[in-house]
Amino acid sequence: MAQTVGDFIVSRLHAWGVRRIFGYPGDGINGVFGALNRADGAIEFVQARHEEMAAFMASAHAKFTGELGVCIATSGPGASHLITGLYDARLDHMPVLAIVGQQARNALGGHYQQELDLISMFKDVAGAFVQQASSPAQVRHLVDRAVRIALGRRTVTAIVLPNDLQELDYAEPARKHGTVHSGVGYARPRTIPFEADLDRAAEVLNQGSKVAMLVGAGALGATDELVAVADRLGAGVAKALLGKAVLPDDISWVTGSIGLLGTKPSWELMINCDTLLMVGSGFPYSEFLPKEGKARGVQIDLEPDMLSLRYPMEVNLVGDARETLRALLPKLHAKTDTTWRKSIEKDVAAWWKTLERRALAQGNPVNPQRVTWELSPRLPDHVIVTSDSGSCANWFARDLKMRRGMMASLSGGLASMGAAVPYAIAAKFAHPERPVVALVGDGAMQMNNMAELITVAKYWRQWQDPRWIVCVFNNEDLNQVTWEQRVMEGDPKFNASQQIPNVPYHRFAELIGLKGIFVDDPERLGSAWDEALSAHKPVLLEVKTDPEVPPLSPHITLEQARNFTEALVKGDPHEESVIKGTARQVLSAILPHSKK
Repeated sequence: MAQTVGDFIVSRLHAWGVRRIFGYPGDGINGVFGALNRADGAIEFVQARHEEMAAFMASAHAKFTGELGVCIATSGPGASHLITGLYDARLDHMPVLAIVGQQARNALGGHYQQELDLISMFKDVAGAFVQQASSPAQVRHLVDRAVRIALGRRTVTAIVLPNDLQELDYAEPARKHGTVHSGVGYARPRTIPFEADLDRAAEVLNQGSKVAMLVGAGALGATDELVAVADRLGAGVAKALLGKAVLPDDISWVTGSIGLLGTKPSWELMINCDTLLMVGSGFPYSEFLPKEGKARGVQIDLEPDMLSLRYPMEVNLVGDARETLRALLPKLHAKTDTTWRKSIEKDVAAWWKTLERRALAQGNPVNPQRVTWELSPRLPDHVIVTSDSGSCANWFARDLKMRRGMMASLSGGLASMGAAVPYAIAAKFAHPERPVVALVGDGAMQMNNMAELITVAKYWRQWQDPRWIVCVFNNEDLNQVTWEQRVMEGDPKFNASQQIPNVPYHRFAELIGLKGIFVDDPERLGSAWDEALSAHKPVLLEVKTDPEVPPLSPHITLEQARNFTEALVKGDPHEESVIKGTARQVLSAILPHSKK
């Protein structure tokens, strides 16, 4: 039997090391699906419930493995549904390839059903490489270039395949003018700055007496090097949200997350430092970095376009985080004055006590901070944690203590709702032996994550470790935006946009064969987590949380305080509970521990 174009694409992807594809079928891509079937499991196909979720899974696969993530969809709406998940990958610098169908070549331009201008549609999200195939001999170099560019540039690429082309016999490109003869293979280079530039960076860092470090996802895999450099410089280290797993939180000088979802020690670290070393981070909020001109700066990043973007750096180093830090370390002088480091450690120790008091403060019925506070000491070794966007990301950022060997991620640059469950599914396929925990708000759960529980129900029995837990924060409110309306805009809560229906999520899980647990008593949270983490099937843990517990910023500006007051003056529909919830959180930072 002759090899079709679809067969060749599957075999070529396999030659590139692809072993898993996430997606959803349709007649526009049937030729490739037929080839996947004929390949007899050489590449595993994971059927999502929606193409957007498949793209999120491909992005998460890249994050949790370092490999190429691949998603596939049919023509028209199937292709357009991928866009959000692909933007997640692009903004977080993840290598992802999208393969999409198209109408037959002879029909193009004829206003045919499901005919979209896919090249134009993908031109931004997959601008590094998006091409539509027109002949069998062209497909070889399209696949090779799409994969190599995605891996090499850590970005999104796309291939558009007319449905009639997929069924044609494959033909190698002829040896003549006007053809392209490509090959398989990519090896990541060792990228390191020149010695002179490392010397300049070391000079700046050695002269600093109060060194702060900010690390992000680009520093994953450089934990030992970061610890060595931080100890040599006597520095404190803050973590961007995508870099939560870069350093363990049991290190006394790790100040935790930074920014709106960050910690007070991270704020103090940045405001008081005289030197900043940023490694592998595109953290976007400059107001949480040192005031311009107050600190000297050194930055390390693989992407030149990310250098000196958030803060005007004195020395900009293009390089791999691990290799560059290793080369820099011998040039750094050990600090003899430990005053700065001790002050950081004191702030961090006090902050963890503050978080405990806040988490154990009364809620109505359950304080959402307590959900993650109770989970933190129970996290299994080598767990993978995913979080959605929204208020649950605050508690993920602040209250969970990451240990060595753990992994964690969320939609960073895009900050999209609906990523936590598909991320957790992809994590489990990538590492079936590891427990996985997803933290999700009820808004994202209703938006698209409930359907993906069906995906879990379909596949979980093939996972080596069945522990897969999604925790739903049910507060009947789009809570993060509610608080943004109050604090950023000075508007009261707009019930028409913010209030969402109460859904028995745990009962839905039970309906499809998963385990459901419901908690509306804070004293039951610990045992509920124990029950979920010891279950022999996936679990949905639903917690009825208080929407009026404010996700307090580590630094409240005068404008934010004024806006919040104005929102109450205008008549917030939950004014009394808002005042009580805010008071409990503010007072918890200064009063002795109490559960009442």
